Amino acid sequence: MSVVTKEFDAKRTIRLVDFLGPVGVFGLFVGLWYLAAYQLVPHNFAPNGTIILVPPPHRLWEDMGNQWPVIWRATLLTAKVSLLGLSLAFVIGVISAVTMSQARWIEKSFYPYLIALQAVPILAITPLIGNTFGTNFRSRILVTIIIAIFPIVSNTLFGLTSVEQNQHDLLTLNGAGRFKRLFKLQFPAAMPSIFTGLGISAGLSVIGAVVADFFFNRGDPGIGYRIVLYSRELKPGRMFVSSIMAIILGISIFVFFEFLKKRVVGHWHTATRTNN
Repeated sequence: MSVVTKEFDAKRTIRLVDFLGPVGVFGLFVGLWYLAAYQLVPHNFAPNGTIILVPPPHRLWEDMGNQWPVIWRATLLTAKVSLLGLSLAFVIGVISAVTMSQARWIEKSFYPYLIALQAVPILAITPLIGNTFGTNFRSRILVTIIIAIFPIVSNTLFGLTSVEQNQHDLLTLNGAGRFKRLFKLQFPAAMPSIFTGLGISAGLSVIGAVVADFFFNRGDPGIGYRIVLYSRELKPGRMFVSSIMAIILGISIFVFFEFLKKRVVGHWHTATRTNN
């Protein structure tokens, strides 16, 4: 067997494993879902067959009725809140990281408060935000920013301050100023870290938007409000479908930014890992 044939077989095996792995995990998840619906959750079905708590996958759509347009509009609103909050978090986070990267005393002055903001349970301060700014669209954006901003700041700051000293010395010998050093050296070197933080924050922005929906329902309700409403109305099918839509939204935003990361930095940044 030639070397080329061996390499082809190895690549085909890797592709097969990459496909079968997720499919197997998904099958296990569906199996556990059926087990929970029929065995683990007591009194899950009424005598007439009505689902009370956990619908099995094939019965998710039974009580949907005319709710699809409602759920779709709520998902789009949550997507709007997520993307707007993520965009603002990105702008604020990058500016904060750049500022802290310019002087150690600035970093030591402000970074502890960013850690404190990350450590505070969002559910504890969400009612305070509502009382201060009102239960409106602006408050939903603010909650999303608070949840999504820390990974952007921390990863951007890490990337900006991790440039090797000999590269700084080279720019110093060429008379580079602070701004030229920032845009010619630090930002290009920090791009992988920036996109890593952005990918993490992309998922967190959906969490922030959904959590904000739980508390702030003035105006058009988002998907989080629909989840709470259907839970109160004892409509488990509608509640599960709404939850699945929120999950799909989070995955979609994350995948988009991963694609963007590969387009921006994939041609020159190669992760050092082995295929096992």
